[in-house]
Amino acid sequence: MSEGIRRIVTGHDENGKAVVIADGPVPNVKTSPNRPGVVMNHIWMTDKAPADIKGEADPGQRIKGLEPPAGGTVFRIIEFPPEADYMDQVSGDMAQAAFAEMGAGDALEGGEKPPHPFMHATRTVDYAICLEGEMVMIMDDSEVTMKAGDVMIQRGTNHAWANRSDKVCKMAFVLIDGE
Repeated sequence: MSEGIRRIVTGHDENGKAVVIADGPVPNVKTSPNRPGVVMNHIWMTDKAPADIKGEADPGQRIKGLEPPAGGTVFRIIEFPPEADYMDQVSGDMAQAAFAEMGAGDALEGGEKPPHPFMHATRTVDYAICLEGEMVMIMDDSEVTMKAGDVMIQRGTNHAWANRSDKVCKMAFVLIDGE
């Protein structure tokens, strides 16, 4: 499904001159049989604020979990296939396993009869940007449809993302550690 995402990273050479230090496909891409067809492109992370703007290390390679480190951020682009393609295969156990794979097994907040099996909450402020397609954010008692160009600020609320369209939806997320 994924057409790949090009990631360009800048930095400085030994003389302090601004240069491109990486230009190519995202090196940290994850899929899971517990979330069929979903492609997670882990772009970048920071460990603290203010962020370190020096160094040659690639923190995007270190992203493993759903949430950022304490005081940090995570930037990812997720490609969601139409739910009609896979939701009949998804169980509550699969949703639990999908979040557990990301170290966030306790993030599921759906209760006994959640409005969506992937209902979850994180201790973050999330900037969610719909890049392509259409996405529905499901909350405890309401839904909001996002289209390409729409931006949502999600502040630690219980939610799930549902692609009810017939095309892939590409969403960008910046998660900021919260309290």
